Amino acid sequence: MKQYKLLALITALTLTTPLVMSCSDNSDQQKVIHQAVAMESSDECHLCGMLITRFDGPKGEVFRKEQDDKVFKFCSTQDMFSYYLDPENTRNVAQMLVHDMSKMPWGSDSINDKYFIDAKTAWYVAGSDKMGAMGRTLASFSQKADAEAFAKEFGGQVNSFEDINLNTLM
Repeated sequence: MKQYKLLALITALTLTTPLVMSCSDNSDQQKVIHQAVAMESSDECHLCGMLITRFDGPKGEVFRKEQDDKVFKFCSTQDMFSYYLDPENTRNVAQMLVHDMSKMPWGSDSINDKYFIDAKTAWYVAGSDKMGAMGRTLASFSQKADAEAFAKEFGGQVNSFEDINLNTLM
């Protein structure tokens, strides 16, 4: 009798486990991780239309949920955040990438696509003396200590991704 109960329990678990797992939240598994797309000399900023590689400072890339194969490129982190903070865009963004200024020199002739990092884990310095394509921009760093050192040398305030809002951009 015990063998039949055990067999029935194993059978029930075998049949119901896939159903329960299919109903669980797999959002982490469904996240698409995009690789940075090279910045070409003819690329224009999605927000302002300026040629991206002609200007100093960190650049940004945005991948939208409904346009999985298209990248939106930005001449500065300032323009990228201006785009992202529009509520219509915020909810449709799948991933954002920014240059890691811990590794990449500030000049426009030193843009290196291998130094892109996830924008949501980066640290930003707002209000520094360094200029980007549209004037002041947000200097992006993978390490908080590097952002703090940059702010000490060039001024500005260190912010996490969550701290960035429209007031930060002004």
